[in-house]
Amino acid sequence: MGASKTHIFSPVHNELAHVAKVLAHPARVAILEYISKQDGCICNDLVDVIGLAQPTISQHLNEIKKIGLLKGTFEGKNLCYCINQERWEELQHSFHAFFSNINRNCC
Repeated sequence: MGASKTHIFSPVHNELAHVAKVLAHPARVAILEYISKQDGCICNDLVDVIGLAQPTISQHLNEIKKIGLLKGTFEGKNLCYCINQERWEELQHSFHAFFSNINRNCC
């Protein structure tokens, strides 16, 4: 779908599609899973755990940050990440509302 066609869809449709696209990568799911189990996380920790190169991890973190799921603070020269709980709950609600409207009587 070209960017010029997104205007025909609702803001909710566009946001859910954008978030789903970001979450559709297994590395990003693994990164979110790891960070969600920590009090905070330094990117170099992710390199060891996930098994991807640091620049690749950084690119994935950037995509996750763009949808607001991560918050980061500097600790010395390192950036420490944690889940943005408010945004996480907002997205959970959005996806729950979307999926709860599905007709379960079909087929």
